[in-house]
Amino acid sequence: MEFPRRQFLPVAAGAAAVLVGSRMAGAETYPSRPVHLIVGFPPALAPDIFARVAAQSLSERLGQQVVVDNRPGAASNIATEFVVRAVPDGYTLLLASNPNALNATLFQNLSFNFIRDIAPVASIARTSLVVTVNPSVPTDTIPEFIAYAKAHPGEVNMASGGIGTTVHLASELFKSMAGIDLVHVPYRGNNLLQDMLSGRMQVTFAPIPSVISYIRAGTLRALGVTSTGPVDALPGIPPVAKFVPDFEASTWFGIGAPKRTPADIVDKLNKEVSASLDDPKMRARLVDLGALPTSMTPAEFGQFIAEQTEKWGKVIRGANIKLG
Repeated sequence: MEFPRRQFLPVAAGAAAVLVGSRMAGAETYPSRPVHLIVGFPPALAPDIFARVAAQSLSERLGQQVVVDNRPGAASNIATEFVVRAVPDGYTLLLASNPNALNATLFQNLSFNFIRDIAPVASIARTSLVVTVNPSVPTDTIPEFIAYAKAHPGEVNMASGGIGTTVHLASELFKSMAGIDLVHVPYRGNNLLQDMLSGRMQVTFAPIPSVISYIRAGTLRALGVTSTGPVDALPGIPPVAKFVPDFEASTWFGIGAPKRTPADIVDKLNKEVSASLDDPKMRARLVDLGALPTSMTPAEFGQFIAEQTEKWGKVIRGANIKLG
């Protein structure tokens, strides 16, 4: 059956208007119920801490509660798969972080592709690691530590939170670029800090929040930060890159959503996250955690994730790091 052209055009225009109106209404009414922010790590770890900071700010800005939902396991893969399979309506979000970029190379049989299956929404912050030694190590600077490690090859124990973690990969990158031999000792749980304090372990590339109190008390010594610039929380501690050119290793946090989440909802979330990062109180809270508030568009955040995946994939393959 054919419609006369003069009848068809108003019908088509009306249908288009309905679609546009529905799209606009979706953005205007979202969210109409609580939003769940899924975190792939247990409470009190850095991803959970940053998720709760972001959730509190977003709850205030969106007028709906943003609930942090911890689903730890498999280096955040369990949480990521949960979000990948969620309804793409903006009510199930992922606290995305650097393990997502690492896992693309570390795990061979993932049921998802992070870059393909998770839509980048917004960046929250980047944080530096800090090269930390036990005071028994007779070094106060990165050049002195490199010289000490070269004079004692295979004798300096380097602790990490496990094979393939950000701390492990940062130290492997440092070893390669500095041309030194450190003995990697992977840990699970809190024994890493206990053994660093006792002197059983000599060095670790630690997240700043986990060691800053010990550094300030003098029970551990900071030699350098792994960001390209200084960190306000550790005044006077220079970047490693000052002595090992082009070295950089940060942890990062942001928000992702299932692919096919409506663009207007992604844009609204990005706008609110970016606005929260401009709030002086929010910025001060992040800086106090040793973080640099980092605002990006969804496209910029997606490009950043792709670059991080490629960078650390090369480190993993170059060091022949295998899980299990």
